[in-house]
Amino acid sequence: MVLVGKEAPEFEAKAVVNGTEIIENFKLGDYIGKKYIVLFFYPKDFTFVCPTELFAFQAKLKDFEERDAQLIACSTDTEQSHWAWLHLAKNLGGIQGITYPIVADTNKTISSSYDVLSGEMWLDEDDQLSVEGELVAYRGLFIIDKKGVVRHQLVNDMPLGRSVEEAIRILDAIQFNEKHGEVCPANWHKGEQGMKATHEGVAKYLSK
Repeated sequence: MVLVGKEAPEFEAKAVVNGTEIIENFKLGDYIGKKYIVLFFYPKDFTFVCPTELFAFQAKLKDFEERDAQLIACSTDTEQSHWAWLHLAKNLGGIQGITYPIVADTNKTISSSYDVLSGEMWLDEDDQLSVEGELVAYRGLFIIDKKGVVRHQLVNDMPLGRSVEEAIRILDAIQFNEKHGEVCPANWHKGEQGMKATHEGVAKYLSK
């Protein structure tokens, strides 16, 4: 399901914030209209690629804050699992030091709404619920603007870690387009010139 150009599915769930506090009713809607949102899903707590991503996002937290963006992580683990992982030291496989919110999608509804839930569920001929595969999230990433509209989405398979720098680049491109009305050509980075969305603009850009 492509969510780009559509309103981001809102949710309310339990989450751990600041690495220590469990919030009973964490709401995506509390940020819409106030901040850009970088919402990313990961498969499981206490795994291997996942902590490298979580720490990579934490290392660039100030870069996101400077762009008025809120980082939010989400997996299908419980809030108790998040809390335990957050209290385990990095050298022991934990993620102690992560401060942005980590949402507990225990009922799988958020991952399902964003279409990043792996595995399949169905009712068999006896109306019994059947499941194939693990019901955990792929590595989905969604950048949501201040109007609550998804402007970018990326979904990686579970073995493939994401580029935090690319998430920042796309956020820069979204804000550049909003501010200047120009489009961002291939491999554009903040500080570079944009391009007018006309044939003349393309020709001028390619002639450089």
